[in-house]
Amino acid sequence: MQEYKMPERPQNSNKGTFGKVINFAGSKNYIGAAYLSTLGILKSGAGYAALATDKNVIDSVSKLLPEAVFLDTNDGLKNIKNYTVCLVGCGLGQDKKAVKLFKDVIKSVKCPLVIDADGLNILSQIHLPLPQNTIVTPHPMEASRLLCMPLSNILDDTESAAKLLAAKYNCVAVLKTHRTVVATKDFIHINQHGNSALAKAGSGDVLSGIIAGLLAQKCSPFEAAKLGVYLHSRAGEIASEELTEYSVLASDIIKYLPKAIKEIL
Repeated sequence: MQEYKMPERPQNSNKGTFGKVINFAGSKNYIGAAYLSTLGILKSGAGYAALATDKNVIDSVSKLLPEAVFLDTNDGLKNIKNYTVCLVGCGLGQDKKAVKLFKDVIKSVKCPLVIDADGLNILSQIHLPLPQNTIVTPHPMEASRLLCMPLSNILDDTESAAKLLAAKYNCVAVLKTHRTVVATKDFIHINQHGNSALAKAGSGDVLSGIIAGLLAQKCSPFEAAKLGVYLHSRAGEIASEELTEYSVLASDIIKYLPKAIKEIL
């Protein structure tokens, strides 16, 4: 446990002390992704989370998560400069509207950025330089698309694949497997926790939210990725002790996240 340290929480503080995250997520068929990623931001300790999305997603998620702020995507883009971290891609879809939104976010963002899910699939089809302090969080198939490399090559050597991703996109790469690899061009970390309970729809959305929430609390991108992966995997282990690996849902990972945090504290 000594390898991991939670960001400090000074008592003389306000919500701005712990960062403001804007989350471009969700679409007609993926409302849950918007909810889970935004909840992950808040439950990992960020002070403020804004979900920028479509009206139908806002209508649904706002009933479940009144602690968040809600913006349409145009207002989100106009106000992106007011946020300390940006997350994009969870349940975004890949239609023309989603591709345009993704491009606009990449061109506008100046703060640390986390790209997940549909954002990664869009990224694999376009050529856009990423801003500094970006984290990408692909599973092996998404990594295969990003690297234009056969999936078998990714699975045969996940460490090399993660370092290639980090070098190609000048970012921190989180290659999600049963032993997730976190890599920069120069450093590599292999997470030793987790189990099959994490292989469930929505689990990745939770992880990207946790990482964004830690970034907002001034963790460096590499440390935020390492710590986020650990907390996510450990919460899944704790949840499966009670619920079994069969029955853990992505929302249960968030439910048990405080226990994983308490172990570190």
